[in-house]
Amino acid sequence: MNISRLFILRPIATLLLSIALTVVGAVSFRFLPVAPIPTVDMPVIFVQASLAGASPETMAATVATPLERAMGQIAGITELTSVSSQGSTHVIIQFDMSRDVDGAARDVQAAINAARSLLPSAMKTLPTYHKANPSSAPIMMLAMTSDRLNRGQLYDLASSKLQQRIAQVQGVGQVSIRGGALPAVRIDLKPRLLESYGIPLDTVRKAVDSATSNSPRGLLSGKASTWWIEANGQLTQASQYRDLIVTYKNGVPVRLKDVANVYDSIQDKYSSGYFNHPSGGREHAGNHRFGEGSDAGTEFHAAGGNETHTRD
Repeated sequence: MNISRLFILRPIATLLLSIALTVVGAVSFRFLPVAPIPTVDMPVIFVQASLAGASPETMAATVATPLERAMGQIAGITELTSVSSQGSTHVIIQFDMSRDVDGAARDVQAAINAARSLLPSAMKTLPTYHKANPSSAPIMMLAMTSDRLNRGQLYDLASSKLQQRIAQVQGVGQVSIRGGALPAVRIDLKPRLLESYGIPLDTVRKAVDSATSNSPRGLLSGKASTWWIEANGQLTQASQYRDLIVTYKNGVPVRLKDVANVYDSIQDKYSSGYFNHPSGGREHAGNHRFGEGSDAGTEFHAAGGNETHTRD
């Protein structure tokens, strides 16, 4: 039996069948679960480490290298790369497709613990890691602007309030903030005045460290009750640092404002963002990098609430 004979003898039925198949195919094409770029869950882990004030060369030699050596001993790694910048290092670890990402994350944590003794002692926290798909891109970018808050206050609000709330939304994998920095107090020491007073830099550092401590104050006990003494000794504003006594010379106190310029600022003064105003627009903090630049000079990162550096 010739199959084509049946269609040749019935041309109208053949035409109608072809049209029906074409219509069904055109309608079904819109419902096909096929994307131009297939979604592939790549077993990739990002490791991040930070060291305030360190140059990219220092970060690569003292932080990235020990981490890479420790990570290189993990089985199933197909690609291991690192990127070092001012005060931070990012290590990207890509595993074989057959490797379970949860098991790989446990191995990465063990490697971080093993490399702990090789990392600089000045690092306040251990490197952190998170699982992410490199093919994923931010699906939403938010910009925060304010006419009342400065850059540091706006960034603090975004990191302490908004970021945590968005991260709790179901389906959100990661929330990052760019375009600002946390508030900080900057202390610009004057070397010539320090030399005239005969005060070494370490004396100023110790005075600043001891003045902003939050240690226990003790308690008062009586026959019937006990009172805990609570006092916050941390300094958070530049005005509180200016009258800090650094040392005594000939019985006269030398205050910090006598040998330095103390002012309120942010931890990373070379990071900024602008929203819909490329030339000096309103400052913002958002969950995506809108703009970031640096002027010529040396960049300083505050490790905590204050920072000390020298300037003529």
